[in-house]
Amino acid sequence: MIQTKALILSGGRGTRLRPITHTSAKQLVPVANKPILFYGIEAIRDAGITDIGIVVGDTASEIQAAVGDGSRFGVRVTYIRQEAPLGLAHAVGISRDFIDGDRFVVYLGDNLIIDGIRSFVAQFEAMKPNCQILLAHVPNPQSFGVAELDGEKVIRLVEKPKQPKTDLALVGVYMFDHNIFEACDSIKPSWRGELEITDAIQYLIEKGLDVRSQIISGWWKDTGKLEDILEANRMLLERIEKSIAGDVDEKSRIEGRVVVGEGTQVRNSILRGPLIIGKDSKIVDSYIGPFTSISDSCEIRGSEIEHSIILENSRITLVDGRIDGSLVGKNVVIERHGNLPRVYRFMVGDSSSIELM
Repeated sequence: MIQTKALILSGGRGTRLRPITHTSAKQLVPVANKPILFYGIEAIRDAGITDIGIVVGDTASEIQAAVGDGSRFGVRVTYIRQEAPLGLAHAVGISRDFIDGDRFVVYLGDNLIIDGIRSFVAQFEAMKPNCQILLAHVPNPQSFGVAELDGEKVIRLVEKPKQPKTDLALVGVYMFDHNIFEACDSIKPSWRGELEITDAIQYLIEKGLDVRSQIISGWWKDTGKLEDILEANRMLLERIEKSIAGDVDEKSRIEGRVVVGEGTQVRNSILRGPLIIGKDSKIVDSYIGPFTSISDSCEIRGSEIEHSIILENSRITLVDGRIDGSLVGKNVVIERHGNLPRVYRFMVGDSSSIELM
């Protein structure tokens, strides 16, 4: 078993996903009907790491209720409270006692790396650099921390440069030895008032320590915005296999890779995959199109939905027009009055009610 520990940073407020994150931690928003955070825990476990610290903030109680002690994932979880969102380097710094001198992985709780991190952790264990970062070629490097390399060695990091010298963006996974704590203690807050992880890594570079990189070839996504969550949902649904555990009547038609959970009833509807429907839901007289995730205990009647995420206990009724590219929170009611056809796009917070006139 690998001796490396892991930190998952889940203290962010998720302001770019409001109103959903007014009532729910952004790391618990489901993608393909599983909270984003769970994918990170599973990726760390699959890399052979079973001792995980989760740094939490204002949504600590919600994250603890969802994850528990980690035993359901086959790991042991310790919670570390960050009293204020003072930056990634601050979150790492307050975890010193948990790390206790071990080498460790830092994983941002709202990131998804579709092929996992097993090979990257194995190289970190084998080569034993002081720091190893993951990079990806991106079309818009000015929106990310950007790395400049000499071979695999990192020579400079710049946060959101106006004129980036490379297209290599920092992916939200970092690997460190104990030297990172000196770096976190030594840097100053940025203009945002936060201790930036890029500044801490740059400190290691300037001290002459061994900072290496690996470029990922697979897909990854920072799910901080609606369009990124929908894209992550699409990519994960591309990998599902057909599974019909619910009750689908003979008037309904299933096309492609569709998952229907136990207790779900489908009546006189078209399901065109890839899509997933959770448990105990009802789909009646409706069309559910590709890249849609519908959570448990939802009801969809007389409506069309595609490329969207519908959270649990929501009801969508008689919407005469297609719902597309939407994220609908928990316990939401959307129903139509009137007959004019339209196309609708929503990001609706929990416990909302919308009437379409």
